[in-house]
Amino acid sequence: MPQDRGASARKEDAVLKHLLPQEFGFFDLFEKQATLALEGAKLLAAFVEDLEVPGPKARRIKEVEHEADVVTHQTIAMLRKTFITPFDRNEIHHLTSRMDDILDAMEAAAERLWLYEIKKATPEALQLAKNLVDAAHQLTVAIKGLREVKRDRDQVMAACVEINRLENANDEMLREGLARLFREEKDPVLIMKWKEVYEILEDATDRCEDATDVIEGVVLENE
Repeated sequence: MPQDRGASARKEDAVLKHLLPQEFGFFDLFEKQATLALEGAKLLAAFVEDLEVPGPKARRIKEVEHEADVVTHQTIAMLRKTFITPFDRNEIHHLTSRMDDILDAMEAAAERLWLYEIKKATPEALQLAKNLVDAAHQLTVAIKGLREVKRDRDQVMAACVEINRLENANDEMLREGLARLFREEKDPVLIMKWKEVYEILEDATDRCEDATDVIEGVVLENE
């Protein structure tokens, strides 16, 4: 009777996975990166709420961004030396890169607020920052669910859907904020400053959604 080549291939794969186990340290790094993104979002929201003495606050956000950069480099280094990964190598690279982009945007927003010496936040800036915190929180939920993605699929997807909703909310908030600036603010320089800050805050939420696009792909591949 001819040998079942499919069964033989599966057996070989099982032996290979035993000899070369998957590196589950990736999940630790993803979770650390997501936790740093949430910390950065909370720091930024607190910064927007109180724009007095901005220097120390902006520097702390920069420190968190640097910590996240280190985690990104660690993830890529692990990826280079790991033969069998928990999921697709490109998706691992994209996920760590997208999460790094989130903190890059947060740092950029904090830097602008510092350099522009803005003294009082607008309601739109406060709401943009709050929605960003909520999106970063949902990202931590989605990332944690990747460890047992088959078991926690519904929880992961619900978090991704909520991030999408928050991103849409910040799109709308950006439009409303710009409309009110152009309608009510008389200082053209202040309009330019707030316009840039609004756009960066909205972009940070976009980057959260970019990360969830990768996460959703992982979920679909594991169904």
